[in-house]
Amino acid sequence: MTAAGVAAVVSLIVIPAVLRGQAPAGRGGAPAARVPRTADGKPNLNGIWQTFGGANWNLEDHGASAGPFFQEGAIGAVPAGQSVVEGGGDIPYTPAALAKRNENARNRLTLDPEVKCYMPGIPRANYMPYPFQIVQSPQNILFAYEYASANRVVNMGKPTEAPVDSWMGWSNGKWEGDTLVVDVTGMNGNAWLDRAGNYTTDATHVVERFTLTDADHINYEATIEDAKLFTKPWKIQTTLYKHMEKNFQLLEFKCVEFAEEMLYGHLRKRYN
Repeated sequence: MTAAGVAAVVSLIVIPAVLRGQAPAGRGGAPAARVPRTADGKPNLNGIWQTFGGANWNLEDHGASAGPFFQEGAIGAVPAGQSVVEGGGDIPYTPAALAKRNENARNRLTLDPEVKCYMPGIPRANYMPYPFQIVQSPQNILFAYEYASANRVVNMGKPTEAPVDSWMGWSNGKWEGDTLVVDVTGMNGNAWLDRAGNYTTDATHVVERFTLTDADHINYEATIEDAKLFTKPWKIQTTLYKHMEKNFQLLEFKCVEFAEEMLYGHLRKRYN
């Protein structure tokens, strides 16, 4: 979808509440922060959003460290980051799953799907260091990600089942008060959660919650459960910031061509 097409869709469906003279109601009738709303009265999530922090490096607490290649110096170093896991704790892995996570971390340069330009999966797509766009309508909500041109459509009608497992899974959404709740199933189990080796299986189930706190910020939460990996469900939380730069738009990051040599270079016929 072109930027012009996105703008046309947004202009048709968005009517800020302040222009319509409405006072948005919070849960239980309590006053809520005045947030822009669409024509059907729902919080307006339309826009280009991005998170800032170290979650894509590691969801858990981590200190700064040198990169894998000394030739890159500080450019390749890993910045420190605070845990986005609820309570600032660790992910509740089973012992076997933790051992696998640690093995992934040791081999991240060859195993991390991000290195290979594969689809990021959910929830990782939302906290990678790339912007993404939300285009909202009453029937469906489109998420278009700059990284690898990934995308997904959240079905806002009667819940449906995934026809096949996929990298980005299958998203069914609903509104709980002013919070968009997205239930994500049908993932293929190949996606990682970050560069530190935290990973998923085909049994991973994610429930996301997008809450517009004001016109320019979304509180993002994701509850993750998988009996194959974790001793209990656990939750992450971060903030999404709306891009307000003039004429800001998603650009292309079609990274397949950057990964082709690494993935397939050894198959090239060699001539003496």
